[in-house]
This record gives sequence, C-alpha cells and structure tokens, in this order.
Amino acid sequence: MKFKLDWTAIAPFAALLILGLTVVVPNAWILGLGAIALAAAVFAAVHHAEVVAHRVGEPFGTLVLAVAVTVIEVALIVSVMVTGGPEKAGLPRDTVFAAIMIVCTGIVGICLLVGGWRHHEQSFQAEGANATLAVLCALSVLTMILPDFTSTIPGPVLSPSQLVFVGIVSLVLYVVFVFVQTVRHRDYFLPPVAVLLPGHVEDDVHAPLPTMGYAMASGGLLLLSLLAVVGLAKLLSPAVEAGVAKAGAPEAVVGVVIAALVLLPEGVAALRAARLNRLQTSLNLALGSALASIGLTIPTVAAVSLVIGQPIALGLGSKEIVLLLLTLLVSTITLGTGRSTVLQGVVHLVIFATFLFLSVVP
Repeated sequence: MKFKLDWTAIAPFAALLILGLTVVVPNAWILGLGAIALAAAVFAAVHHAEVVAHRVGEPFGTLVLAVAVTVIEVALIVSVMVTGGPEKAGLPRDTVFAAIMIVCTGIVGICLLVGGWRHHEQSFQAEGANATLAVLCALSVLTMILPDFTSTIPGPVLSPSQLVFVGIVSLVLYVVFVFVQTVRHRDYFLPPVAVLLPGHVEDDVHAPLPTMGYAMASGGLLLLSLLAVVGLAKLLSPAVEAGVAKAGAPEAVVGVVIAALVLLPEGVAALRAARLNRLQTSLNLALGSALASIGLTIPTVAAVSLVIGQPIALGLGSKEIVLLLLTLLVSTITLGTGRSTVLQGVVHLVIFATFLFLSVVP
C-alpha cells in the first residue's frame, strides 16, 4: 500500500489554515468553516491512526485508536477548562461520564444490535471483556463516585493529595491493563477467525499492509490533525456553550457534545467491525476507548488542575451514579458470557436513550 493524496491527507492542512483564518478574521462564517474543519480533522486523525494500527497489528491497533481519541478528548477538555475558568470545574467529570455512557450503552448497544440482527448470534472472548470491565468498574467508582464520600474536603471535590492519588491510581490501572492486553495475555483480546456473510470481504484483513513510509506519513498527519483539533476546539468551545445555553439545556450537555464528537469516528469503526462479524474488534475499540477516557483523561486534567490552581469536581450526582452503576452491572452481565444477541443490544440502547433524555430533561 503506497501513500496517496486524498482528503485525509489534505484535511489536516486545511484545518490548520482555517484555524489561522479564525484567529485573523473571527466572524460567524469562518467559525462555521471551523466547525466543519474540526469534524474533518477528527475523522482524518482516526483514519491515520487506523493506518498506523494496521501496520502494527492487533491488539496494538485498537490501542493506537484509543490513545488517539483520548488525546483529542483531553485537548478539548483542557481547552474549555482554561478558557472557562472555575465555573468549568465539572466539565472533566461530565465529559468522562458521557464518554462511558456513550461507549458502554450507545456504541456497544448499536454494535450488539446490528451484529445480532445480521448474524443472529455473535461470539467474542469473555476473558478479554471481563478483564476490561473489571478495570472499568474500578476506575469509574474510584474517580467519579468515591469523591462524593470523602471528608477531607466536602465532595464532589478532592483535596490536592487525594487528587494526586486518584490520578496515579488511574494511570497505574490503565498501564497494567495495556501490559496485559498487549503482552502478558494478548490472546484474550485477539479476535477469533471471522465468519463473513457471502459476498462480503473483510477489508482490514485482506488489505495490503501499509509500507513503513506510508505508516510514518500517516503518523505525521495524525499529529497535525490533533494539533488542528486542539486549536479549533479552543476557538469553538464558547460557541458550543452558547448554543447549549440558548437551547435551555443543562450545562452538562456540553460534556455530552464533546464526548460524542470525539467518539463518533471510533463508533463508526466499531459498528463496521460488528457488521463484518468481528465483535471482538468492536469491543476492543469501544471498551478500550472507555478505559483510556478515564485512565488517561483523569490524570491529565488532575495535573492541569494542580498546575493552574483550578479545582475540578469529579463526584457525580445521585442520578448519574444510578445510571453509571446500572450500566456497569448490565455490561458485566451481557458481556460476561462471550455470546450476544439483539436482546443485549436493545437493553444497552434503552439505557443510552434514558441517559440522553435525562441529560436534557434532568
């Protein structure tokens, strides 16, 4: 596979050009172009991450995608935190919570539903799913529920020492998980031999391996795409907040918008894999993003909070705690057997619909 000039190669440079224009000529039309460029840069970033992932193979490939998506998410969160001031103390919590709900109920739900509808029943490795969910449960409770019950500083805010501890624990859990996924028990996360529908071709498997030069070029374009995302997100974040406020929606919806924007490309990739009867790859993509969202985002925003002296509120409200615990419980049950049908998909999607409805109508 040789490098070719297409929209994914042009998008990062175009996004950077539009970023410069928004700084020089800040008007509504340019901001509109900036929003389009931001979306294009996100999709281009994930595409180039996929190229690099195809070169390095599984399960390293899904890890590359998860880290790339998390870098985008962290950039969006930090940019809004810095520009928004203390009143944005709950944004990291809202975004991470939204990412977990979107991944574990929305993306996983649609993948289970579509895959089950097309293939009746799909199988995956329960060992890998159970290991991922164990780390996800621990990270979720330690970072977003425990802060409500600490006493050094009344929740949902942690003291500086507690914030450092939670950040370190989150990073340790994620690093150990990556070690298990890629080295110690790599076979738990490798997809079984895919069973395709007649006439379908598994492009990711049969596509020629990218050359080293192609992969390196995609790596460079990935960095440019992420740079464009960071800059555009910082410029467009006030417009997103104003739109949410004008619609009369709660401020937490901003976190949902950020998480949805970041996870959309990876969600499409996970859905495509499920349609090709590769549910293991779908779960690696989806659940890996949820883990990275907590394991990398929380330590980063904790460090930023301590450096700039801006407190962050990590503890969830009672309604969000109920939804989170329900999601973790259902995910553990539905993904604990190694097999799935449309029923599991519908259950996840009903919880997702409840989350979206209560986000707008709390």
